[in-house]
Amino acid sequence: MLEFSQIKLLVLPFAIQVVVAIAIFVIGRWVAKWIVERVRKILEKADRAPILVNFIANILSALLYLVIVVAALGQLGVDTTSLVALVGAAGLAVGLALQDSLKNFAAGVMLVVFRPFKTGHFIEAAGVAGVVEKIEIFSSTLRTLDNREIIVPNGEIYSGPITNASARDTRRVDMMFGIGYDDDLRKAKGILQSLIDDDERVLKDPAPFLAVGELADSSVNFLVRPWVKAEDYFSFKCDFTEAVKLHFDKEGISIPYPQMDVHLPAGNG
Repeated sequence: MLEFSQIKLLVLPFAIQVVVAIAIFVIGRWVAKWIVERVRKILEKADRAPILVNFIANILSALLYLVIVVAALGQLGVDTTSLVALVGAAGLAVGLALQDSLKNFAAGVMLVVFRPFKTGHFIEAAGVAGVVEKIEIFSSTLRTLDNREIIVPNGEIYSGPITNASARDTRRVDMMFGIGYDDDLRKAKGILQSLIDDDERVLKDPAPFLAVGELADSSVNFLVRPWVKAEDYFSFKCDFTEAVKLHFDKEGISIPYPQMDVHLPAGNG
């Protein structure tokens, strides 16, 4: 039988390893928690989206805990090489299986970090247009003008052009109005200028643009390009177009439309 001194020599080193491993785990957990909290505060001060802050904090916490567990097991004499290889292989397999999800996740992070648009903005992206209601890690939710909800994968949004109609405080309204060649050009231009001057929604700076832009096949076309506040864009464009039609009708100015003359051959009878 082994003597007490021999047992002590065998058990004591292992006991010390266990104590050190426990210390590594306990202290490591405290350090990991401190690091995660510091990173969380830094991201919150940088005004990052809460969903991104939580996601980064959770990923960082999981990675730090994995390092702590590997270090503790290594202290106990466990071969961690195979464990690390297994975790890496599992990560690769998951990554290959979730390529589209990872693409959408990466795009979601880019959208949250670089902010090409925000909640409440009206955008056109991925072939759809609407008001942004939610920006999440994997997808964004848009509300169309007719109140439909569209959920678009972030990968599709970030991989193509993004038109943000709400990014600026002002917008230019591009319109074109045609009159007949026999109509009074100066009179028509005066009506358009008067309508621009009388509408309080039209901004003085930048100054509105009004000029003859084209001598078309059947009409003389005016380019009308006033600037308005972004929130007035649609209402102004509709109101102005209606006012032009009413005033042109009142003043006897025609608005040409495409016509086709059909000539039939004379009969033989």
